[in-house]
Amino acid sequence: MPVPLPILLPAAAASLAYLNAKSSIWYDARLIKSIAKATLRVRHGLKHDTINLFYTLEASAQNPRLANQLLLIFEGRTYTYAQAYDKILRYGRWIRTRFDVKPQDVVAMDFENSDTFIVIWFALWSIGAKPAFINYNLSGKPLSHCIEAAKTKLCLIDPAVASKFDDESVKQALPNVNFVIFTSEAEAEASSTAPERAPNSARSDDSMANMAMLIYTSGTTGLPKPAVVSWGKCIYGGSMASTLLGRGNGDIMYTCMPLYHSSAALLSFCATLVSGSTQALGRKFSTKTFWDDCRASKATSIQYVGETMRYLLAAPPQLDPVTGENLDKKHLVRAAFGNGLRPDIWDRVKDRFGIETIAEFYAATESPGSTWNLSSNDFGRGAIGRSGWLYSLLLGSGAAIVEVDWTTDAPARDPVTGRCRRVKPGEPGEMLYRLPPEDIQMRFQGYFNNKGASDSKILRDVFAPGDAWFRSGDVLRRDASGLTFFSDRIGDTFRWKSENVSTTEVSEVVGLHPAVREANVYGVQLPHHDGRAGCAAIAFNTPVPDDATLQSLAAHVKAELPRYARPLFLRLVRDVGVGSQTTGTNKQQKQTLRAAGVKPTSTAGEDEAELYWLRGNSYVPFREKEWKELEGGRVKL
Repeated sequence: MPVPLPILLPAAAASLAYLNAKSSIWYDARLIKSIAKATLRVRHGLKHDTINLFYTLEASAQNPRLANQLLLIFEGRTYTYAQAYDKILRYGRWIRTRFDVKPQDVVAMDFENSDTFIVIWFALWSIGAKPAFINYNLSGKPLSHCIEAAKTKLCLIDPAVASKFDDESVKQALPNVNFVIFTSEAEAEASSTAPERAPNSARSDDSMANMAMLIYTSGTTGLPKPAVVSWGKCIYGGSMASTLLGRGNGDIMYTCMPLYHSSAALLSFCATLVSGSTQALGRKFSTKTFWDDCRASKATSIQYVGETMRYLLAAPPQLDPVTGENLDKKHLVRAAFGNGLRPDIWDRVKDRFGIETIAEFYAATESPGSTWNLSSNDFGRGAIGRSGWLYSLLLGSGAAIVEVDWTTDAPARDPVTGRCRRVKPGEPGEMLYRLPPEDIQMRFQGYFNNKGASDSKILRDVFAPGDAWFRSGDVLRRDASGLTFFSDRIGDTFRWKSENVSTTEVSEVVGLHPAVREANVYGVQLPHHDGRAGCAAIAFNTPVPDDATLQSLAAHVKAELPRYARPLFLRLVRDVGVGSQTTGTNKQQKQTLRAAGVKPTSTAGEDEAELYWLRGNSYVPFREKEWKELEGGRVKL
């Protein structure tokens, strides 16, 4: 019996849509298109010596079609492309003449998100200088280290974070640095400076690998390291993000993610710039103001990182104060873009807030590669990357997932050939990206003035003699459908509150407390929380610390560490450097501790460690009652 046409046509359309999604032909075409557009932009910039993105802003500001379009919205203030360009020229001249900043000089910026951040950033580019974005949460030694690592003589400071520099130890460690707080008086002086465009020669760059800026990353050990972000990365990152999302005239992306990170700086603002669209900017993330900002700016897309969307889900619905109407879907947002959205809340975000599309990506500031997943249906839920046979055929050889030797936290080598082995579909392994062995720096610029750290990210003789690959340090898995999923981070670094936390750095800080004999810091998974929270296995000088010691330790970590890096839990142990917590080389082993987590045991044995957690101004006992509150979702950390 023939199937009626009204039934056959929808069924056929659904089948074709499903096959298209599975084969990812349309999606591969979009990926390839975004790469092609970026490549053309880079080639044009190199041909005309206009690879500096200042020229992109200038072209838009002088284009009759875009000059009067909004570039930036921030706290009620707006800037068209032409207005932003004028102010950037004024600030650029002020910085150049007031502080004798020359082309190629590095200038540190310690600012919260603001219109001033954007203007100073591009003012530095306009005179050929290179900004170093400082994480405004840092203080003390990490802060002075980041400024010193940039080899700068000038640090511009947001008045909102100026108190971080009240610590005389920071300035004493950097006697040759000029610290300038950008007060209202300084702002007025810069704004009243006559606009003057520096000559093209000041901005000359002959390679896409040349440094555009420094953005800091924790890496796997030690203090934050300045990663060299190239012009190529700015253009490719901005082009990929804007093309995949279909951004252009009339599009408004809202982000309140910190601009000192590459996610907001490159994939939101640089994407806004190359697509000729509008950036709505929030100073900091707040569940109370997030959707109000989106509605006020008429944002059509939003950016998230890590737990952002989980926090928004946890917040109560916003109600109209007059009508009582639920405002969760009263906005113009059609897409949410970012990284770290876990599968368990993927659909809840779309359903509650009426968002059609999730655009998830995976990348790192220093990485030469990335993965992208644009999903408007159930296919691809929770994936950090997606590609089909066409993309794999043309460009797939640039990445590989290889087996990991967990005793060394490095890619496993075949005992006979000495080569690495690709994992089978669905199996986890470390993501590697191919590098040109004769010219590594063309794709991987490494860490500024830190050859040792840069070389540690390069793996050679991986599949063939002499080849070179970049180590991501992350364990991913790719299934037979072309979907890539995040599994874990290799080594000591863990991610919490959208920040990478170096356990070595935190261990050193905790170990400086006079009551601590030794500390081993690691990350633990918690119910209802993304990433891993910091936990310190501590051997105190006395068997059991008293209340005064626990209060003192809490005050110590709060004073010395950013909020996201403070250990939220303590596990009391007799010795840190023995037994299952070390390897044969006396390196502290964290795997067993990570696996144990922080769930209290119902029956404590003789050697059972006691658990504490950071509440208020002290570490207090963490028992079964507190665990149940955490497990029940009644505790927000």
